[in-house]
Amino acid sequence: MYAKYQTEAVVLGSRNMNEADKIVALFTRDFGLVQAKATAVRSEGSKMRYALQNFSRAQVALIKGASGWRVAGAVSISNTPDAGGEALAALARVSQLVLRLIKGEERNEYLFAALADAHAALVQKPCDAWATIELMCVARILYSLGYLSFEAFETALFSHTAYVGEHLKEAEKLREKLLASVNRAMGETHL
Repeated sequence: MYAKYQTEAVVLGSRNMNEADKIVALFTRDFGLVQAKATAVRSEGSKMRYALQNFSRAQVALIKGASGWRVAGAVSISNTPDAGGEALAALARVSQLVLRLIKGEERNEYLFAALADAHAALVQKPCDAWATIELMCVARILYSLGYLSFEAFETALFSHTAYVGEHLKEAEKLREKLLASVNRAMGETHL
């Protein structure tokens, strides 16, 4: 008998498999990046169908079997239907970056919090600071993976994961410096 794990996850993407299955890329609070099979999730009667949509947040039940991870259940925390086109595009770019930079499972609570908080900020109505939120999220992703140094900015932006009020204003003031550092770090990844 396999153990069942409950964890919160951000759905970074998915690909169809067989007639109604999906392989979903989840960034989880407890396990980091997980590729899991969701059986019959594309069928009309699936209870997990909406919880596992791309760029949503969900509470998932995962089982680690001999052939890898399997989704045993999922309940939506936050979907993206109210997010505007720019916000969804920002979520897609951030998700692609995480999938490119991270290989294998490793717990990273800071990175999970940065992704979850960015998701919450981008899907709220209305989101007019999506570009700043995306830049902050990318910088925090690179920081959490060791590509950016906190000291380089002399700012509190990396001591938390919030995307609100004064933090957005601080990021706007540092926009040019943040952008230059992000571009340099992205060049260093060779991806």
